Order: sequence, then C-alpha cells, then structure tokens
Amino acid sequence: MKVNLQKLGNSRAVVIPKPLLAQAGLDETTGVDMTLEGQSIVLRKPPSPAREGWSEAAAQLAASDDDALVMGDFSNEADAELKW
Repeated sequence: MKVNLQKLGNSRAVVIPKPLLAQAGLDETTGVDMTLEGQSIVLRKPPSPAREGWSEAAAQLAASDDDALVMGDFSNEADAELKW
C-alpha cells in the first residue's frame, strides 16, 4: 500500500488506515515502537509490561472467594526439624 508523506511542522506524517491499525492491534492508547532497519522504518506494538494486570486479577479472584489453594496445604517430611 502506497501512502503519501504529509508535512507536519518540521516533520512528516503518514496516515495509517484504520483496518491496518486494527490488524496490528494498535490504537491511540498503545503507541508504537519505531525503529530503522536498513532503509525501512518499522513500527511495532510495544511489549506489555511484565505482570501487567496481575494485581487487578488477584483482587478479582479474592473478591469472588475463589482463591483457595489448588494443591492444598503440604510440607516436606523434614520441615518440622528446620529452625527459622
């Protein structure tokens, strides 16, 4: 797909069609990582931060009263002899 560069101050802009953005999973809230690879400008969806959303998911789990131990309570045979 060929698109034109548009003047934007001292820079240039490219309009990316909405269907292409949707296919890439991009919108105005995600932003993009932009790199130069050879003579190509590459836009990529930025990686999600590690453990993003875990806190909210844990709070929802606790609120639903579904946070019981999956494997039950267990210990090793020699644990009683350990001094902490």
